[in-house]
Order: sequence, then structure tokens, then C-alpha cells
Amino acid sequence: MLRAGIVGLPNVGKSTLFNALVANAKAQAANFPFCTIEPNVGVVAVPDERLTMLAKLSKSEQIVPTRIEFVDIAGLVKGASKGEGLGNQFLSHIRQVDAIVQVVRCFDDENIIHVAGSVDPVRDIEIINIELGLADLAQIERRMDRTRKLARSSKEGQVEMAALEKLAAALNEGKQARQVSLTEEETEAVQQLELLTSKPIIYGANVSEDDLATGNEWVEKVREVASAENAKVVIISAQVESELVDLPEEERGDFLASLGVEEGGLKSLIEATYQLLGLRTFLTTGPKETRAWTIREGMLAPQAAGVIHTDFERGFIRAETVAYQDLVTTGSMNAAKEKGLIRSEGKEYVVQEGDVMLFRFNV
Repeated sequence: MLRAGIVGLPNVGKSTLFNALVANAKAQAANFPFCTIEPNVGVVAVPDERLTMLAKLSKSEQIVPTRIEFVDIAGLVKGASKGEGLGNQFLSHIRQVDAIVQVVRCFDDENIIHVAGSVDPVRDIEIINIELGLADLAQIERRMDRTRKLARSSKEGQVEMAALEKLAAALNEGKQARQVSLTEEETEAVQQLELLTSKPIIYGANVSEDDLATGNEWVEKVREVASAENAKVVIISAQVESELVDLPEEERGDFLASLGVEEGGLKSLIEATYQLLGLRTFLTTGPKETRAWTIREGMLAPQAAGVIHTDFERGFIRAETVAYQDLVTTGSMNAAKEKGLIRSEGKEYVVQEGDVMLFRFNV
């Protein structure tokens, strides 16, 4: 399951956003630093309207969406890399996630204390990125001390040392590990370090309700930072998300439309995370269930089958595949088959976003 860590300075709206996204989560949200100590974890269904349509066509008994795990991690402060605040706990929790959602405060509210005394998203981003970079640099330097001896006598040690030197140089210049160009061998050599600044990042610009549709000057500054890092920016409003939780499902669309937006923050964050990590979704459907499955971009049909069950990959024969839109347009599998829209794909087929698939395999 994909894990996304929600991070940021204290009092930027992390726990409020987490509670709203997970709806039934019990994360405490309060107006004081470090109200989140142990990370709160919530598993949410990935919104996908295609499942409902397919379930109707197949008269499925149940719908099973794919899921994503959000982790609400303690607020970070300046000096965390040296153990300030809850720094060590915070940093260890980040190592365990696949992607980082860095919530950045882009709203002004005199009733909510900012740990630095004023709203400045660029400064806030720098504080967190510097602390993550310092923690990575300390880890790299320790690793270099152990690798130097190995590099004198082995090719593997030389490759790892070359990667560590590149990373150390970049981090000393204030760059992130994900901005460093490494060879495939070098990447593999340092993968076990799980560097914090190598994690894909999304900046969640947390705005007031009034700025959700258009953003504001603070959001533009966040976008400038993200552009330089090849990171993504999603405009969110923890305030709006918390209001959505209390509304009936059928009223949420109208509420969002009144604010000038089409979708809530959960869907926007998930879509951005999927794009950032190069993830795709294929679908299966039948009388028993309609289900979504997450795979990596570029996966071949046997590998996708293996996501369902390892036996499917081992005994893979072929995949009967139809594009989601073609299936919906024709109205049924039989109609799609009559029109020649269902294809028989072999072991070299690269699964596409929205493929509806049925796998044939030997037991």
C-alpha cells in the first residue's frame, strides 16, 4: 500500500487536514506545537468514479477501491536534525513513507499561532528542507567513513563512494538528494540509506476558503520553489476539508462548486501523488466484485497479474483487455467483444491507465 507522510512546521494545519482526509481518524488537532507526537495513520479509499460505472454494468456485489495510507507526522522545528523538538522521532517516521506531502501555511489567522511568528511559506519550506538535508548529510558522512576502506578493494565500494560524494556535494550546496543525477548502479548502491531528501515531494499549499479556487501570493511563491525542485504543488484548504466531512455526500459537490472548485483536497492530493510516483490503475470487474489495482508505470501484463496473485504471474497465458471508455460506451463485455474492442494481449503488453482486464493463467 502506498504511504504518504503529511509533514510541516507546527500549526500549519497538518492534523486538521489529516482528520478531514481520513474522516474517522482520531488525530488530535490543537493550537500548540507538538500536539502530534506519535504518527497517526489512516487508510483511505482512492476516489474513482469508474468503479461505480463498471459495477453497474457487471451488476457487481461489491466495489473494492485501491487504498492509500496517510501518516500524520509530528511538526518539525529548526534544529530537528540535531534532536531539537521531536526531531529524531520525526525524521525516523519520514524514512518509512513513499512520498512526502509538505503542508505549507498560506493563510493568515491571528487566532492560530505560527511557530516562527509570521506567515512566510518560503522560509517554512527552507527550514524543513534544510533540516532534512542536514540529517541526510550526517548519515552520508557516516556511511562514507565506512565505505572508504571498501572502495580500495572492490568495485561495489567504488560505485557507492562515487554516489555518496555526489550526494554530499549537492547537499552541501543546499540541494536535495532527488535533484542529484546518479547512474543506475549508484542509485542501487545508496538505496538502502532511504535518504529523506530523495523522497518525492508534494507541497500542499494550505489556504483559506476564499483562496481555494484562485490561490494567493503565498501560493505563487510556493510554486516558484517547487518549480526549481521539479516538485508538485496542490492547493488545499484544511478548513474546507473539515467542513466537507460534516456534509452528506450528495451536498459536497454543490458546496465545492460554490467555492469555484470541482474536487476536494483528497482527490487532488492522490492524483498528484500517483503522477509523482509514476503509478497507474487497472480495473477488474465481474458479478462478484469490481476492483481497482495500483501498478507502476510501464508494468507488463504478467507483472500486473502478479499484483492480484503471484500464481497469476507464474502461470500467465494472456490478458483479455478493453479500455474503460470503450467498455462503458458499448455497455457490456459482449457488446465490446462484438465490436472487436476486447484485445488478447501477451506477455509483452504494457498495461495502460484504465485498462479493464481479465487474466488467463495455468494453475
